[in-house]
Amino acid sequence: MNYIELPINIISIEGDGFHLIAEGCINGKTARFVVDTGASRTVFDKDKILNYINNPEFSEKEGLSAGIGGTDISSFIFNIEELCLGDLKITDYQAVAMDLSNINSSYAMIKLPPIDGVLGGDLLVKYKAVISYRLKKIRLFPTK
Repeated sequence: MNYIELPINIISIEGDGFHLIAEGCINGKTARFVVDTGASRTVFDKDKILNYINNPEFSEKEGLSAGIGGTDISSFIFNIEELCLGDLKITDYQAVAMDLSNINSSYAMIKLPPIDGVLGGDLLVKYKAVISYRLKKIRLFPTK
């Protein structure tokens, strides 16, 4: 069976919890993501996406999205030409952007580098992700 392996870093959060961090590329530039199996959708930081896309055309998404901590956050739809996760290339990806500054502020307080987005359920389910904590890898199974 053909699959792609994406390395992950397992980082300790204040000694009693862990986050999974994966690197990918947005339009050819390296980006950092938290892997969140509880997030329904992959989202990108609205400010940080400007490092990858010049003048993205944001359209406001209907309704509010629940953010980390239970707060409602406005979200925006835009397009990414190419999103890469390891050797998996996803083209013309309709993405969601929102303010992820709360995550990056928390990371800064514990001296961790910022993230550009959250890898969520839409892509994890679509590519039948299997997370191996032992191997520190995510296996993704490209669709035909």
